[in-house]
Amino acid sequence: MFDIKKIRKDFPILNQQVNKKLLVYFDNAATTQKPQTVIDALSTYYTTTNANIHRGIHSLAEKATQEYETTRDTVQKLINAQHRDEIIFTQGTTASINLVASSFGKSFINKGDEIIISTLEHHSNIVPWQLLCEEKEAILKVIPINEKGEIIFSEYQKLLSNKTKLVAITYVSNALGTINPVKEIIEKAHQVSAKVLLDGAQASSHLNIDVQDLDCDFYAMSAHKLYGPTGVGVLYGKKELLEVMPPYQGGGEMIKEVTFQKSTYADLPYKFEAGTPNIAGVIAFKSALDYIQTIGKDAIIKHEEELTIYATKKLLQFEGIKIIGTAEKKISVISFMFDDIHHQDLAIMLDQQGIAIRTGHHCTQPLMQFFGILGTSRISFGLYNTKDEIDCFIQALNKVINMLR
Repeated sequence: MFDIKKIRKDFPILNQQVNKKLLVYFDNAATTQKPQTVIDALSTYYTTTNANIHRGIHSLAEKATQEYETTRDTVQKLINAQHRDEIIFTQGTTASINLVASSFGKSFINKGDEIIISTLEHHSNIVPWQLLCEEKEAILKVIPINEKGEIIFSEYQKLLSNKTKLVAITYVSNALGTINPVKEIIEKAHQVSAKVLLDGAQASSHLNIDVQDLDCDFYAMSAHKLYGPTGVGVLYGKKELLEVMPPYQGGGEMIKEVTFQKSTYADLPYKFEAGTPNIAGVIAFKSALDYIQTIGKDAIIKHEEELTIYATKKLLQFEGIKIIGTAEKKISVISFMFDDIHHQDLAIMLDQQGIAIRTGHHCTQPLMQFFGILGTSRISFGLYNTKDEIDCFIQALNKVINMLR
């Protein structure tokens, strides 16, 4: 049973006041809050274990290694990867994408090759490919979208050719909430022998993920979008691809043998995990995934869908409002604007009433340029948000609008 009162008690930050008002946190697309179990896991590691992994044979090192590797198994199960060696720990989605751009790009992208992205992309899935194209003299192509914020699939198909080596696309737009038809995108890309990377930063917390069913070649995600710690990410890659890709960084842990003449590299996944990682964060990430499992992903998805429908209806009652991003399939993200009110003014005044929203271009400047705007106000929901909070937000928004008009 989805017990929202019990769930909210698990998140201590929700009990605090901001500007003498009880916090209403609607910035979950930026980062999610952490349940007490995750906070406890971080504290427990530093107070009872705090040892480096893989290298030591003493008890603390073995305990830390076991817990770290157990998280890898948990992530493998979460996204249904075929092999645990296909799960690479990184610093986040951005780091995962850059790993692929540097390693896969170094080996398999050449002059004249083409990489396809979409208008919906976060800067983290634009800039690495621009840098790679500049270095390799490759060509970056962009899938256009319609006014609803949906990619135009027929235009995507026109971009594909035997020169296409990679399609890098967001599964879910962080700015609009649009869910892309990634399974069909992947199928078409594979028909021309192109590989596909999915930016799964937003999708992972709002959708059930099955990388084998999707048949994606790479999948990037972040723990902090999944109620876990910051500074932890995952790159999934098909084993046959990861095995032929060169190391992204050199250092300890990623080697088999080092001489001054030559070094040989460790097997997967450690070839891509140089140096001491965020051990505490990775261990605590398992606590976040376990927490989600106890509630149930399907129950969370249903709850967030209900919140999105409810909030959308309430917002559309305001005169002069425009919702940016009205895709048929979307997650619990609502971007909106008023022509006569600046989004930053709106956010500042809402914050005075304890309500946290996000404003600006959301690291999607090309997307904002498509709509001819500088930015939007964005509310985004997590598993602990409620309709009562939406009512509080609507009441505060009405007050702010009356003051600014």
